[in-house]
Amino acid sequence: MNWLIISAAVLLAVVHISVGRLHFIEHIPRSRFLSIAGGISVAYVFLHILPELEAHQETVAEGVPAGILDYMAHHVYVTALLGLIVFYAIEKFVKKPHKKRKKIGRVKLPVIDTFWAHVALFFFYNSLIGYLLVYQAEGGWVEMFLFVIVMGLHFLVIDFGLKFHHEKTYDRYGRWILASAIIVGAVAGSFALITEEIFALVFAFLSGAIILNVLKEELPDERDSSLGAFVTGVLGYIFLLQLLW
Repeated sequence: MNWLIISAAVLLAVVHISVGRLHFIEHIPRSRFLSIAGGISVAYVFLHILPELEAHQETVAEGVPAGILDYMAHHVYVTALLGLIVFYAIEKFVKKPHKKRKKIGRVKLPVIDTFWAHVALFFFYNSLIGYLLVYQAEGGWVEMFLFVIVMGLHFLVIDFGLKFHHEKTYDRYGRWILASAIIVGAVAGSFALITEEIFALVFAFLSGAIILNVLKEELPDERDSSLGAFVTGVLGYIFLLQLLW
């Protein structure tokens, strides 16, 4: 692992560990800071992830052998959609008990039986993002800088949602587990590289999950998001790209 990957992994892990101290983002309606972070994440999806999916479509179509993978090779966007569906299905499963308790006025009681399923899902999610750090490092410090900034803000938005649903249980266990997932993924990426074609499919699957997590945290009405702050995040990220590129 080189210094760029190590630094990025540690910084992203610190985001998770520190979330319990950021009390200004805990209230509903959400703080403008979270809406800005959501806007930056959405801009990243449209300006980076979707164009990269198109590039991966060509890469995978040329190198994956016949069979089921051959079908997926010609449908990278289907793989991304699969990632979105899988994460959406698990999210519905783990949040259902919370909604039931909300209806009977027991919002403050954390739902322990679904906590581990939720954390396991995001451990996998964070591990894949940690794994991507190795490939982001190939693009140089600018690519890595943008990736760490966007993913760090993205993690804050995700942590806000997880704290809202699991409260003290997430503070006690969840944030540490998700922080370690970043390190695990970065280490795995450094010592267990995969082929470019398989990486493209993994990236597509993760992209679908990222798109879901960005939109589900920013768009729901109960979040009372700030449109002005959201647009500020989008425009700010575009401006940052112009400065760096």
